[in-house]
Amino acid sequence: MTDTFIIVGAGQAGGQAAATLRSKGFEGRIVLIGEENYVPYERPPLSKAFLAGELPVEKTFLKKPDFYDNKNIELRLGRRVVAIDRQARTVNLDNGESIGYDKLLLATGSRVRKLTVPGAELSGIHYLRDIADVEGIRAAMKPGARLAIVGAGYIGLEVAAVARKLGHEVTVVEALDRVMARVVAPQVSAFYEKVHREAGVDLRLGTGLTAFEGDGRFEQLRLTDGSAVPGDLAVVGIGIVPNVELAQEIGLKVDNGIVVDEYGRTEDPDIFAAGDVTNHPNAILGRNIRLESVQNAMSQAMAAALAMLGHLEAYNEVPWFWSDQYDLKLQIAGLWEPDDEIVVRGDMESRKFSVVYLRDGAIAAINVINNMRDFLPAKKLIEAKSKVDPARLADPEVPLKEFLTT
Repeated sequence: MTDTFIIVGAGQAGGQAAATLRSKGFEGRIVLIGEENYVPYERPPLSKAFLAGELPVEKTFLKKPDFYDNKNIELRLGRRVVAIDRQARTVNLDNGESIGYDKLLLATGSRVRKLTVPGAELSGIHYLRDIADVEGIRAAMKPGARLAIVGAGYIGLEVAAVARKLGHEVTVVEALDRVMARVVAPQVSAFYEKVHREAGVDLRLGTGLTAFEGDGRFEQLRLTDGSAVPGDLAVVGIGIVPNVELAQEIGLKVDNGIVVDEYGRTEDPDIFAAGDVTNHPNAILGRNIRLESVQNAMSQAMAAALAMLGHLEAYNEVPWFWSDQYDLKLQIAGLWEPDDEIVVRGDMESRKFSVVYLRDGAIAAINVINNMRDFLPAKKLIEAKSKVDPARLADPEVPLKEFLTT
């Protein structure tokens, strides 16, 4: 009798785990369960090229649909897991189907954080997390549409950039006093604020939202300063929430995510977790973290799949992220902290530079803007925790790779 491995969540982590199991020789039954009707796909293009209409939906798929047939991976798409029985080792679906498992991977991902202010249920208010969300936004962005965006993080600013390139009027409202405040230093925020303003975006920073207003449908935002922002549609991007409910219901440890070790193992030897939903140790950073990134979803999924097969290879990487806005590619490695020493490499006005974050004399994080040659060496320097000379580091003519040997 062959083992059955069930993966709950058919996002990037779930899809990668299934592919890894097969590539590493697992010949048993694999069941991949996802609430959407699409095979596993990449989320980053959704707020960029896919929203802009430059990328067909098929190009977002991790693997072509026939991959799953060819690899004998059973897909249960458009299905939701309603219960897990740890004692019986079964997973129950919303259509009444019950499937037994030998090993179970929770790759349940996350969902958008929603606003609860008055008027939040009006039609015409959009969130962006999946393909259907983007299709709804695209349908509403008729020629000349005015967009009112709540949140100046990655999602809000990427949507703003796409909308402006398409010729739409855009207003972005952010409660904090700068854009991308949670992920970059003030210098980088100021640079991106200038870029968006020059592109014609009306940025309202340090201003909160009190209500969505409209007669049955969204018509305007009401802000804490009393002003109103009219719009034909609203897009909200204020973060995500990990989908930990299934784990909580079966008594697994949850603390800002499902708690796992460096191999993706929970406290139940037959249950594993990977992706946005996990709280996991990172030896490079020296603490537990929960990451919302493609890198984490893919790499942790591979480690968890190996652990399901009994092969322990620790997941321990420098976190990295990226964002495309207009002609700018922002690449981030490491996690910055407000007390870090800031070193700027290059001229910001040239729109090609790097911002390096030093902690105890070593590179702890970097923001690379259209300056790709700094990115890979910086990741290695972060991992090595190498001490660097700030004055030499500030010279953009000195390649970062030279610090790897000093």
